[in-house]
Amino acid sequence: MSPIIKKGGEKFTLPSKYLLFILTFLCVALIMITFSTNIFTASLNSFFGTIIVPMQKGITSVGTWMTVAADKVQTVESLMAENEALKKQVDDLTTQNTNLEQDKYELTELQKLYELDSQYEGYEKVAARIIAKDAGNWYHSFVIDKGSDDGLTVDMNIIAGSGLVGRIIDLGPDWAKVQSIIADNSAVSGTVLASQDNLIVSGDLELYNNGVISFSKLIDDADKVNVGDKIVTSNISDKYLPGILIGYISTIEDDSNNLTKSGTLTTAVDFEHLSEVLVILQTKQQVENVTE
Repeated sequence: MSPIIKKGGEKFTLPSKYLLFILTFLCVALIMITFSTNIFTASLNSFFGTIIVPMQKGITSVGTWMTVAADKVQTVESLMAENEALKKQVDDLTTQNTNLEQDKYELTELQKLYELDSQYEGYEKVAARIIAKDAGNWYHSFVIDKGSDDGLTVDMNIIAGSGLVGRIIDLGPDWAKVQSIIADNSAVSGTVLASQDNLIVSGDLELYNNGVISFSKLIDDADKVNVGDKIVTSNISDKYLPGILIGYISTIEDDSNNLTKSGTLTTAVDFEHLSEVLVILQTKQQVENVTE
């Protein structure tokens, strides 16, 4: 069907062949314009520049942010795992160091006991560990982990550090209670080693706050006893074996009766830091019976 065109009030029909020619001409013209100019390219470029490129930049930015965030998360997780591993390593090293310090302390204590054992090699002894003590800062009364099953009896002497600690006052099959020489009701017959003068050493917990205990009833007519002299257990003691170091005279003064002297002494044992002791497996009475 041919298109109808009105002209001057009259109608006429445009032949189809002419219409086909016109359309063909227009298509060829458009093709030539497209290849020979940038009219449409510029429009497309403008479209991509205005709409697509910003969108692409936004997508790229989001992708970059997500990548960086993922890397940060991975880094944080890695650091947290490394931190946990380091904390465990620190804990292990702390435990090892504590064990080494404990072993060192125990070795030192055992070395002291060995040296003390050699000083009193004439007596048979057994080592024991302190497992309980009475309230307070000082070991004035405590319990050891050896008892009658180990051959212990009441009145056996206890030594540690450099000298006398006390004696057993009670015991069971696998434990023994020790009263130390610093206890308030303790009394030990002693001798000044340099002059062989006798005296009585008395426990005094209040006085031991200053690191000393008292002695009394020293007869020193010739003024031979001086500060620093050693005091050991005497031969006339009924509970303690002779010759065990008690301590050193720290102060000395005349009594009001002008016949005797008294003062204080520094003990040979640190009664604040006891952990291991030696038990002499003979009582004074047993030694005297053997001698007789």
